[in-house]
Amino acid sequence: MLHRMQIVLAAASLAFAAMITTAHATEIQLLASTAMREALDALVPQFEKESGHKVTISFYPAATLVLKVKDGAPADIVMTTPDNLTALTNTKHLVDGTRVDFAHSRVGVAVKAGAPKPDIGTPEALKATFLAAKSIGVSRGPSGVHLLGQMAKLGIADQVKAKMVQPDLGVRVGTLVAEGKAEIGVQQVGELLPIKGIVFLGPLPSELQTVIVYGMARSANARQWDAASMLVKYLTAPTVGPTLKTIGLDPA
Repeated sequence: MLHRMQIVLAAASLAFAAMITTAHATEIQLLASTAMREALDALVPQFEKESGHKVTISFYPAATLVLKVKDGAPADIVMTTPDNLTALTNTKHLVDGTRVDFAHSRVGVAVKAGAPKPDIGTPEALKATFLAAKSIGVSRGPSGVHLLGQMAKLGIADQVKAKMVQPDLGVRVGTLVAEGKAEIGVQQVGELLPIKGIVFLGPLPSELQTVIVYGMARSANARQWDAASMLVKYLTAPTVGPTLKTIGLDPA
């Protein structure tokens, strides 16, 4: 009889614990730049499993994300580049003093699978590759802005301008390359690696490279900040580093 009572009490205790967990489980709204899709898709499910919270992520190109935040889109956390975070903080759409960096992203080059692999190892080699290419896929985001500056630095901006191809918003440069719409493509490494039908040649030469930082900040209209702050701590813990590296990112 005592043993049976212990079993009943244990079952009741587990049921109560489940009720408590359910009662405290909340839905976290995260608005993020599309460049962070693979990282968040890889990391967030484990957070949900460990915390019991649900995370709803809305991905947008950087420019669209800024407009969404300004229009009052539901968000507890906003993840994007520092310039956007600063701009949104200045307009009071994000809470000042809450920004933390998440990941560092570098820029790389890819060609279609089966195509010749040109030399991109030095600035001069990359310059020759760009001049020889019939078309160059360039992002509308941070990597594209950086590349245009480096084209000018190499002295070939005017020569390659006519053969630059930009994807529609939300479409990655690697997709243009895979579909044969661009002979060579340049974008953030983490956005090139997942695309099927292309070959990643490597990062830009160090002399032409940049580090694009992605960070997070609290939205001014956050409703679940206690739970959201747990997610921020999880995403910035040292344990996420190996996962980020497999995606082509470095921890901040």
